[in-house]
Amino acid sequence: MVEPVVRAALLEDLGRAGDITTDAIIGACHPERNAVIPSEVEGQRKSISAEIVARKPGRVAGLGVAELAFTLLDPGFQFERLRPDGSDVEARETVARLNGSARTLLSAERTALNFLCRLSGVATATRALVRAVEGTGAAIACTRKTTPGLRSLEKYAVRVGGGRNHRFGLDDAVLIKDNHIVAAGSVAEAIERVRRAVGHLVKIEIEVDTLDQLREVLSIGGVDAVLLDNMTEAQLREAVKLAGERVVLEASGSVNLESVISSGSITHSAPALDFGLDFLS
Repeated sequence: MVEPVVRAALLEDLGRAGDITTDAIIGACHPERNAVIPSEVEGQRKSISAEIVARKPGRVAGLGVAELAFTLLDPGFQFERLRPDGSDVEARETVARLNGSARTLLSAERTALNFLCRLSGVATATRALVRAVEGTGAAIACTRKTTPGLRSLEKYAVRVGGGRNHRFGLDDAVLIKDNHIVAAGSVAEAIERVRRAVGHLVKIEIEVDTLDQLREVLSIGGVDAVLLDNMTEAQLREAVKLAGERVVLEASGSVNLESVISSGSITHSAPALDFGLDFLS
């Protein structure tokens, strides 16, 4: 699942003509012989070393994806991970050492860093929420609000940050949302249709936005979890009392460090964690 995503990102960056800047400075790659045609620039080295350095503190995620960006261009490229995914690093800390052709370093640098910065940003944002609920018994779960094409990677980064994954897609669990209820005509009808259609191994969750809807769901039964959408803290407390331990409760909507449980923000709004790639002289 990962390689096609990284390959597509490289192709997006290289475009129709390849890295024309590196072609001019290092030398062009002959399309038939797969060999570099040396440029007229004197003193160019065939191999060069570099480091990936954190510009800000945070949690690292995606070093393997970054490595893949280089090795897809050059299978012999050397990528040494100094800190594993899941490590908390400080600003100016080196997380990887690289050695290979200057061409590969220059052409894959941005693609590799884009993945590393994005995934580390997701892991760092998740870590902050996980720490905020430590000792409460609550867990942080991500949603399907992910970057198109990057869901598997972003959900991986959530786990690296200490969070849990919710549904990966529409096919691995049932989540009856407000529009499903409208389409079915009622909460009871929506639950009944789902129970008739899916197997006994499929989890069923329903979204409610009022305590009255929660009471209705609890009286009907037949669901494994209830998603409490955009409720106030007082409503959430009352919902916990009403549900007891009959169903798993999730809270979603406007989730931040002050009010956390289930959050789409850790994937759709997480700021990138800045990393740089520095050539070593």
